[in-house]
Amino acid sequence: MIYHLFQYLKDYDIPGQGLFTYLSFRAILASITAMLVAVFAGRRIIGWLQKKQIGEEIRDLGLEGQMQKKGTPTMGGIIIIISILSGVLLFADLTNIYIILLLITTLWLGGLGFTDDYIKVFRHNKEGLSEKGKLIAQIMLGLAIGITVCFSGDIVVREKVDREAAGNDSRDVITAVSEDGASGTAPGSPEEHDVVKSTKTTIPFVKNHEFDYKWLSPFKGTWGWYCKWAIYVVMIVLVITACSNGTNLTDGMDGLSTGTSAIAGVVLGIFAWMSGNIINSDYLNIMYIPGAGEIAVFMASFVGALIGFLWYNSFPAQVFMGDTGSLAIGGIIGVCAILIRKELLLPILCGVFFVESLSVLMQRFYFKYTKRKYGTGKRIFKMAPLHHHFQKEGIPALIQAPSKALPEAKIVVRFWIIGIILAVMTIAMLKIR
Repeated sequence: MIYHLFQYLKDYDIPGQGLFTYLSFRAILASITAMLVAVFAGRRIIGWLQKKQIGEEIRDLGLEGQMQKKGTPTMGGIIIIISILSGVLLFADLTNIYIILLLITTLWLGGLGFTDDYIKVFRHNKEGLSEKGKLIAQIMLGLAIGITVCFSGDIVVREKVDREAAGNDSRDVITAVSEDGASGTAPGSPEEHDVVKSTKTTIPFVKNHEFDYKWLSPFKGTWGWYCKWAIYVVMIVLVITACSNGTNLTDGMDGLSTGTSAIAGVVLGIFAWMSGNIINSDYLNIMYIPGAGEIAVFMASFVGALIGFLWYNSFPAQVFMGDTGSLAIGGIIGVCAILIRKELLLPILCGVFFVESLSVLMQRFYFKYTKRKYGTGKRIFKMAPLHHHFQKEGIPALIQAPSKALPEAKIVVRFWIIGIILAVMTIAMLKIR
C-alpha cells in the first residue's frame, strides 16, 4: 500500500520517493517489517493461544523430550501468515500477477491448514482433515495456478524466437512494443527478441539451462500444442502438492521446518530478482521473466516472517506452526519456483524436504511388502520421517546408524547445515554446463 501511495504521488517532489522504485529497497523493508511483526505480534498471539488452551496433543512415540512438549501452543502458522501479508501488502506491487498468485496460495493453503488444526484442537479429532480432503484442496489450487500460468498474458518469458522454426507454436508469441514504440528488432535479423508464452523451464547441466515440456509430448502440430500445456499443468499440480506435503512432513522438530524453509526462501528470492532483471538473467544465461523481480519482495517478507517466527519456534519451542504454517510455507516455495521457472531445481534446493518425504514413502512400501511376504512388517529406518530416525535407538531396522539417539537441537542444526550446502549447490549449478 505504501508502494502504491508513492506511485500515486509520483508527480509530487517527495524526498526519498525514488527509493520505492528499487526492488532491493522494498525487499529490505518488507523483510524487516515481517520480522518485527512476527516478533512483537507473535508474543501476543502465543499468549492468546495459551489462554485458549490451544495446545499440541502429543502421542508417546518414545522420543527423548517428546512428552515435555505436551500443551505447547500450536496453530502458530497464523503468526507467519500475518507477518508475510504485512510486508507484502505494504511494499509489493499488488497489481503484479505473480504477487496475486502468491497471496492466493498463502491464504488458500493457510486456510486449509487452519481448518485441519481447528478440527484437531477444538473438535479433539487427532486425524484432522482426511488425506483425501487435503489432496483435493491442493490439487484445486494447483489447477488454478496452472491454468493461470498457461493462459494469462501477463505471465510470459522473453527469449529469441526464430520465426521460420516457430511453425504452429507461433501462436504463443505475444506482440511486445517498448515504451518508445520500437520493436527492438535488428533489420534483416532472422531472430527477434519476443515476449512469448512458453513451457520452458530451467534445468542444470545442459546447454542454455533449458528444458521444454513440449519435448514430452507424443504429438506434433495442434494436438502437440495442447498436449504440452496439459503436461505443464500436471507438473505444476505435482510440484505444489509435493512441496506442501513435504514441508508438512518435515515439521516435526523445533525450528527444523522453519529454518530449512528460510534457507530455500533466500535462494528463490535471489533467483526471482535475477530472473526479473534483463542484465543479470543474460549474464547467468537464464530466462528473463518480465515482472518476476517483484517476487523478490514477497520472498523477502517470507524469509523475514520465518526468522521472526524462529525467535519463538527454536528449541525449546514456545509455539508450533501446525498445519496452518507448514502447508502454506511449502505451497509458497512450490509456487514461487514454478513462477520463476526453477521447479526442476527443487529436489536439490529442497533436498531436506525431498528426502524426508522419500523416507516416509520407502518406509511404508517396505513395511507393507515385508508384511505381505513374511507375515511381519520390517523397517528401513528406525522411524520415519527421517529426522525421527536419529532420535530413536534399540528398534530393529535395516539402517541402525547412528547407534545412539542424538539430541533434537543437534539434529536440527545439522539439517540446517545440509540445507545451506544444498542452497549453495543450487546457485552454483546455474553456471555449470
